[in-house]
Amino acid sequence: MSKVEVFRALHKGRLPGAPLVLPGPWDAVSARVLEEAGWPALATPSAGVAASLGYEDGSTPAEEMFAAVARICRAVDVPVSADVEDGYGLAPKELVERLLEAGAVGCNLEDSTGGVLKDPREHADWLAEVRYEAGDQLFVNARVDVFAYGDSDPERAIERAALYVAAGAECVYPIGAPTDVLPLLRSGIQGPVNVHGTLNGGPSPAELGELGATRVTFGPTLQRWAALAFKGMADELKKR
Repeated sequence: MSKVEVFRALHKGRLPGAPLVLPGPWDAVSARVLEEAGWPALATPSAGVAASLGYEDGSTPAEEMFAAVARICRAVDVPVSADVEDGYGLAPKELVERLLEAGAVGCNLEDSTGGVLKDPREHADWLAEVRYEAGDQLFVNARVDVFAYGDSDPERAIERAALYVAAGAECVYPIGAPTDVLPLLRSGIQGPVNVHGTLNGGPSPAELGELGATRVTFGPTLQRWAALAFKGMADELKKR
């Protein structure tokens, strides 16, 4: 199987309590470490990559983001999905070409720009064009930002998700959704649901799976933990 076929297969047949967990590398070194630890696939976080390049989240130039994704993809043999935010204003054909040139097998695409929700029908039309240009070469994860920048109405999230799935999205990511609404989202959304996990006392991936998650990602959490660990070592070094 090709890498994208492997990645797509990892989303299928997930049992409750056993979601696909995708850790997020932010550079080539972290990607190799995660691969060596046995993870079958990875998903880059745009915020983590931005931090590694010296940018605020949402401020990374497209050229630098795609270059970073390419370095990560070259460093490992496992499939890599890339968070490319809102697509950087690129036409679907160019966006797909850049992702494939970088070596990505999938992508996260947000339905907001600058903290403002896009018109869901227009965004669905754009996603449909992305899927048309990509064919089966990219696994599209459609991020729904109702809980991040909208009114946090689960029904609104479900409505947007339905449009995106109809447009060809293979997974939906209602980022920031409270855990108590996950069962409602799961019942109303067709196909895999991506949930943002935490590593600081929140629900475990298994618990999120029981609530409805098909897939769990952690955004920039690992990068931020690594930065804190590095700071601790730097502070210790100063004492010697």
